[in-house]
Amino acid sequence: MSRALLRPGDTLRVVAPSRSWSTIKNTPVELESAAMAIRRLESLGLTVTFGDAIEEQDLWGAASVDRRIADLHAAFADPDVHGIITVIGGWNANQILDGLDWDLIRANPKPVCGYSDITALHGALWAKTGMPSLYGPHISTFGMRDGIEYTLQGLRTALFEPAFTLEPSAHWSDDAWFLDQDDRVHRPNPGWTVINPGDAEGIALGGHLTTLHLLQGTPYMPDLDGAVLFVEDTRGIQDFDRVLQSILHSGVRPAALLVGRSPLRAPLDPDELRRVVALRPQLRAIPVVAGLDVGHTTPHATIPIGAPARVSASGSVVTIAFG
Repeated sequence: MSRALLRPGDTLRVVAPSRSWSTIKNTPVELESAAMAIRRLESLGLTVTFGDAIEEQDLWGAASVDRRIADLHAAFADPDVHGIITVIGGWNANQILDGLDWDLIRANPKPVCGYSDITALHGALWAKTGMPSLYGPHISTFGMRDGIEYTLQGLRTALFEPAFTLEPSAHWSDDAWFLDQDDRVHRPNPGWTVINPGDAEGIALGGHLTTLHLLQGTPYMPDLDGAVLFVEDTRGIQDFDRVLQSILHSGVRPAALLVGRSPLRAPLDPDELRRVVALRPQLRAIPVVAGLDVGHTTPHATIPIGAPARVSASGSVVTIAFG
């Protein structure tokens, strides 16, 4: 199934497969951010509409399973909705997978954008329907006042362009901007780190590593064999190492491995990543690149899941292209 593209004037539906928007609209800063986020998406020439349950809370900050499923079904069934973006991540997007109507979704392919816990939905969409989606920002991401340009341009490109080459951001940050828009630290981005050189092609698949791991042994785990596998995580090198090992134990032989930048609280040191790669025969002969703008720091690249991807890494020169 080819990747569905949007055009200016199309409608983007906001849904909450994980946490509700009401969980992050409790302070003046958060309320201002929510309004700003809507304006940012409208600046792309899109009409923004909302699922009925995005403000509801039932268990762990999310709407009930049935209500979250109903919102997704409504978004896919509505011919006037052209794309879907999630509110935020959380812990329980995988609760909804058994109740989704995969025939309905397969018959109405639309790009779904989100990251973190939304990895569960992305993986299931690919495994059950072969429908491409977008590992990228939530709508809440666009409530960031400063340093949002790379993220906004990345989403615009992924929504509207059939092919593109990824570039590293000029700066990055890892701060609680959603609590204080003035207390920010923007660090120069040193660029990507080549852990292993090489050239490879494959389908781009992956997401938040720990959430992807939740899908193993279920009908919702995508086939990662031969994929350009991109992963990011938030729990440090030891958890990264053991979860990656578990996925490799399933017989996966990726064509390439791309690792997103880690948060300051749980850094993935390049030398430690080299040791992780050197320990695995499945990884020693493939290109491995780290430090991508993917994951739980900002800004955010948007990666087209299910799109053909090409990786070329030699010395300090890296090309990552999609489409």
